[in-house]
Amino acid sequence: MKLSIVGYGKMGRMVEQFAPELGFTVHSKIDVGDPLANAKGADVAIEFSTPEAALGNIEGLAALGIPTVTGTTGWLHEMARVQAVMAKNDAALIWSANFSIGVNVLLRAVHEVSRLLADEPAYEAWAWEIHHSAKKDAPSGTLLALVREMKAAGYARPVSESSNRAGKIAGTHEIGFDSAEDTITLRHTARTREGFARGALRAAQMIQGRKGVHEFKDLFGATR
Repeated sequence: MKLSIVGYGKMGRMVEQFAPELGFTVHSKIDVGDPLANAKGADVAIEFSTPEAALGNIEGLAALGIPTVTGTTGWLHEMARVQAVMAKNDAALIWSANFSIGVNVLLRAVHEVSRLLADEPAYEAWAWEIHHSAKKDAPSGTLLALVREMKAAGYARPVSESSNRAGKIAGTHEIGFDSAEDTITLRHTARTREGFARGALRAAQMIQGRKGVHEFKDLFGATR
């Protein structure tokens, strides 16, 4: 499949590196200042840009009829607008704040455990993450997504959130539940950023034949 890479920063370059491994040929690379029309003719696009550019890229790629995978956040408050754009153009979008396969499986697991403990008041919860010292946002977008998943599953009690920044740690996220009798801990540890690029390419494989807006975590084990 012909792949257009929209946003040619660290993640874009990593996507380019692993694209052949997953059966893709790089059709075009579009960075700041390049016309989005250069993506025309691609079978799929992977978009890693900035919150300011993402919405325009998503809409422009839909207008070109190119199924798109985006790992950019900051546009989710415009979800209704994006859904309308996809419907108007008969287009498809897969999005995620984190394309690690393991993190997306963790999101599903956290949802299920939270659902089961929603009506068990003896269990209090925490959410914790640690990343390298250069990461500026805290808590991470992934930790916030995990907490949102807990709430969506019906866990309405307070969740104690905390973050640490140190060294070169690629990223660890942990959700825990504790009672007087026992503790349940769900943890994901990333070793490298390569898993994010490979996950985005997996999503680009999954998008074929789909329409509308999909979150990556919902596609594991799902039928079309």
